[in-house]
Amino acid sequence: MKLTYKKAEMSDAALLADLYNASFYQDYMRYGECPGYGKTKEIMERSIVRDPKFIILRGDRPVGAISVKEEGSGVYEIGCLCVIPEYQGKGIGTESVRFLLSYLDGWKRITLKTPADKEENVRFYTEKCGFSAGPMELDGSVPVIRFYMER
Repeated sequence: MKLTYKKAEMSDAALLADLYNASFYQDYMRYGECPGYGKTKEIMERSIVRDPKFIILRGDRPVGAISVKEEGSGVYEIGCLCVIPEYQGKGIGTESVRFLLSYLDGWKRITLKTPADKEENVRFYTEKCGFSAGPMELDGSVPVIRFYMER
């Protein structure tokens, strides 16, 4: 089934919070903290104003979200790519990264970070999406790898 992307509006804040929380619950349980988990409607409303977010739709069902933050001079950071658990492993994340790359017409560098010990994420970003692994850093108490793609 074809994916479509809807740019999030204020009226989508509660839906986005639900998508983030469903997608990142396991990370929260695994690490005891997760920046993508525990979102509220109010937090998402503030975030929608700052950074573009897209709801990922499979047919008419919201199955995830992708957000991006502009750092300036053609540099962007993917702040979130989440797909609810029952739709993971179906190519949705890969297609959503491709969508974002085409949406950001003038990008020069795109970065993101993911927990260093989540081997499935490391393989996903390097093998399926074409990112290179960069330095390790801490996000709270969780070691993460910074990934990047340049053109």
